[in-house]
Amino acid sequence: MRLRAPRALEDGNTELRSYTAAEVNAALDYPRLVEALRDAFRQGGEAMPVRQSYEVGVPGAPAHLLTMPAWQRGRTLGVKLVTVFPQNAARGLGAVSSLYVLFDGETGVPLAMIDGEALTNRRTAAASALASSYLSRPNSKVLLMVGTGHLAAHLPAAHAAVRPIEKVLVWGRQPERTAMLAGKLRKEGLNAAAVGDLTAALAEADIVSCATTSTEPLVLGRHLRPGMHVDLVGAFTPQMRESDDAAIERARVYVDTYSGTKAEAGDLLQPIAAGRWSADKICGDLHELASGAKPGRGDVDEVTLFKSVGAAIEDLTAAALVDAGRGV
Repeated sequence: MRLRAPRALEDGNTELRSYTAAEVNAALDYPRLVEALRDAFRQGGEAMPVRQSYEVGVPGAPAHLLTMPAWQRGRTLGVKLVTVFPQNAARGLGAVSSLYVLFDGETGVPLAMIDGEALTNRRTAAASALASSYLSRPNSKVLLMVGTGHLAAHLPAAHAAVRPIEKVLVWGRQPERTAMLAGKLRKEGLNAAAVGDLTAALAEADIVSCATTSTEPLVLGRHLRPGMHVDLVGAFTPQMRESDDAAIERARVYVDTYSGTKAEAGDLLQPIAAGRWSADKICGDLHELASGAKPGRGDVDEVTLFKSVGAAIEDLTAAALVDAGRGV
């Protein structure tokens, strides 16, 4: 799916639009978003510089501003602005806030301001589904969701858009939150159930998707069955990890982008530092999978693993899709 370039000047509609989280979720249905991301990654190119982080806090209260720009020359350009203020919990506020600003690629005219959290959740889940379309077995029916946060609420539906998921198992550290997420997924039409035994759930799953901020391994290599696909999207710093060294050693590993994962993915950086693994064992990224430059799953028994830390081209693609109805 190729998105048309915005025509803000041609049709005279230069109004700066503002899109709420509800509008973002309504605009980004997963089948459509997955195909838009497939096309964007297939094209590849220069559009994905590594995110920049700036320390903006005061003494005793560190805080950060992150910028994630991306562009398609002559078509669209945009930037996601993210703030991380850990002390916000004491004020009853979330630690992370974000906003996406979309510009016309021909004129630089601002087109839209978009709720950043909703955009991030949808594009991240869709990127995992895109990877799954190449890496999981086509008949995968059981999904294990590890984690109960905002992103975990999106991943099952995204995976179900590319695979015939019949059952969703939900595991989290807090039983009440786990039950709440399972209930939410059931209201959305998924056959979801909360589980308390992670090892037993892994024994049943065809796909395990992790969206946590864990610094200790949750998915262990010795518990992975032949043919499983592991989707790691939660740990996004070198200090975090959701899998152990054995899981990385056992799997065919793919990433969203080489630059991002080599800088931030603790799941890969920690086994590299331990001398258990090396970056040259990465089998491919989303550009190579989407373009056909690298193969995906080779046989029904191999274990595949996708590590995602997020890429700015995903935000740009999703933002352009949200704003695609301008003038309609």
